[in-house]
Amino acid sequence: MRKKIISPLSFLCLFLWFTGAARAEDGYRLWQRYDLLQNKPLVKEYQKALGQLVVQGSSPTLSIIEDELSTGLSGLLGQPFSAAENPEKKNVLLVGTPATSPVLKGLGLEDKLKAVGKDGYLLLSRKAGGKNYTVVAANTEVGALYGSFHLLRLLQTQQRINNLDISSSPKTQHRILNHWDNLDRTVERGYAGFSIWDWHKLPDYIDQRYLDYARANASIGINGTVLTNVNANSLVLSEEYLKKVKALADTFRPYGIKVYLTARFSSPIELGKLKTADPLNPEVKAWWKNKVEEIYRHIPDFGGFLVKANSEGQPGPQNYNRSHADGANMLAEALAPKGGLVMWRAFVYDDKVPDDRHKQAYTEFKPLDGKFLPNVMVQVKNGAIDFQPREPFHPLFGAMPKTPLMMEFQITQEYLGQGTHLAYLAPMFKETLMADTYAKGKGSTVAKVVDGSLDNHYHSGMAGVANIGNDRNWTSHPFGQANWYTFGRLAWDYNLTSEAIADEWIKMTFSGSPTLVSTVKQMMMGSREAVVNYMTPLGLHHLMGWSHHYGPGPWIKDKPRADWTSVYYHRADEKGIGFDRTRTGSNALSQYAPEVQALLQNPATCPEDVLLWFHHLPWDWKMKSGRTLWDELCYKYSEGVDSVRAMQKDWDSLQGQVDKERYQQVKQYLAIQEKDARWWRDACLLYFQTFSKRPIPQALEKPAGTLEEYMKIDPKFAPGI
Repeated sequence: MRKKIISPLSFLCLFLWFTGAARAEDGYRLWQRYDLLQNKPLVKEYQKALGQLVVQGSSPTLSIIEDELSTGLSGLLGQPFSAAENPEKKNVLLVGTPATSPVLKGLGLEDKLKAVGKDGYLLLSRKAGGKNYTVVAANTEVGALYGSFHLLRLLQTQQRINNLDISSSPKTQHRILNHWDNLDRTVERGYAGFSIWDWHKLPDYIDQRYLDYARANASIGINGTVLTNVNANSLVLSEEYLKKVKALADTFRPYGIKVYLTARFSSPIELGKLKTADPLNPEVKAWWKNKVEEIYRHIPDFGGFLVKANSEGQPGPQNYNRSHADGANMLAEALAPKGGLVMWRAFVYDDKVPDDRHKQAYTEFKPLDGKFLPNVMVQVKNGAIDFQPREPFHPLFGAMPKTPLMMEFQITQEYLGQGTHLAYLAPMFKETLMADTYAKGKGSTVAKVVDGSLDNHYHSGMAGVANIGNDRNWTSHPFGQANWYTFGRLAWDYNLTSEAIADEWIKMTFSGSPTLVSTVKQMMMGSREAVVNYMTPLGLHHLMGWSHHYGPGPWIKDKPRADWTSVYYHRADEKGIGFDRTRTGSNALSQYAPEVQALLQNPATCPEDVLLWFHHLPWDWKMKSGRTLWDELCYKYSEGVDSVRAMQKDWDSLQGQVDKERYQQVKQYLAIQEKDARWWRDACLLYFQTFSKRPIPQALEKPAGTLEEYMKIDPKFAPGI
């Protein structure tokens, strides 16, 4: 690579850009804010240690590495940092692979590199030939890109780098965002504007946002993106759209990101004009084989298909009396010669048999274990209902040892306040990943199922339903960015703690001020539990408003399906509340390992945060606090409101420590959240009080309105429907 020279004028412009003097802080830069560090002694230490940037070799990915490090180091350290072809100074930042860098190849890192695999990397301090090297080394250029972002993260969070000895490799192979984006640019369950994919301007116009999207994902190790909604449109598989998809794939490829598409099962009928989409029909098989060949002609590294079939009205193999395995394997056969993957969603529930929704995915998929082809992954939601604020882990985890299962988390906050509530989701994701399935004895965590280690699967993966839109700051709520960041970090390493991820994100997104970091971390760590408390405490679930899912609706009933209503789930009556999933009820507990059943079957040992998920209990049931169930419910709802008010006070204390634009935005969102929390508390307690016939405890704040008033509220403008 030729040496780049940054002029004093160019550097001044760069400095003004990164210090924020040239524009307002609107959140567009996410956690990639390369502003000048204020710790002057540490800056000098970094300047000395890194000395000269050397990136040997030439490729699109190496150019990205060079540009990212040059820009990042220049901004963070306040001096030009251009890349050179060869080391000239005594202190050198050396980045690359043994295949691209003769200097790196001579450092004897073969064994260490072998241990980190394809995507992993090393950050090392080394002395050789009279020079001091800070080394970012990997087996692949994309691995070197991941390592470069890790180094920048160390600087942004002000870590010491003088004695580096870090090796890092991902826990899961496929780390993928699922965009529920429609071709008309609406986003199902999206709360940050319209889709970022501008199909009208593609393939000829590549928006800068696509590049920044790729940078952000690569910085946290995400290596795949499903561009389209699981409620799929066949048109995206047409030649016209494939040309547009190719443009995005070409843009993302140097960042290590593969493109995937959702496949509508009826596409052979809608696009191919066939009379059937039966997966065992030879003509249908041939159509998909030809379609896959066409896709790979445009996109040689196409990742594969995500499929929602026979769920919520979507077509699928059961339309032809075939199984999910028949459908998935038909697509897998077409993709296998190209190395493509089928991600077949397990979010299904029978529209003819109104059994407990909690049981239905297990009932359908458990018998199919071992019947899927090797390039099929069954994609399973973290819980069995539908991304509720709290769910016990899905019973399929640990129940299909012969089939690789892919985790599906929802980053977008469909049921957690959408784009206006602060809810840091790392504790929720960790809660599921660390849950013990006991599939092979104690320690058989969901994480070990997902990473393939429990059953020795080659494919492993984690998917996150994206919360990204074309709002300037990407996620509407500034703290929504933390959930995107969290998903990537946990997909890479689920052993990271929620606190550690929050600490990184705060320092990279706002500042390293100890007071700010401590205060914001406190807000984040308690935020998800606050949402659970003011929406669905003690294991209640599915109490939201009809269709839009914004706001409370515990009274929802008389809809086309019983399990689309709230009353189906809370089952409140004069005797008590909760869904009995024990042997005396739906017996959903039978789908878990005996050790899990033993814990949850008895209400005295069942954790209280999922108590009403598994048990229908009387209103005067004695809780661990000594209160009755009714009183405990009242206190939990009130605690949720109080927690939001505490967050408001914490945020107010940071005025002057956060830039004005983001400070005001979060302040206004917290005001909305506090109002909504009161709405949830008051509406739910007044409704449940009609069954309990008990007063709200005297010490607690009383509802501001009547139940009739709350039942008339209809938020017509809620987005994402």
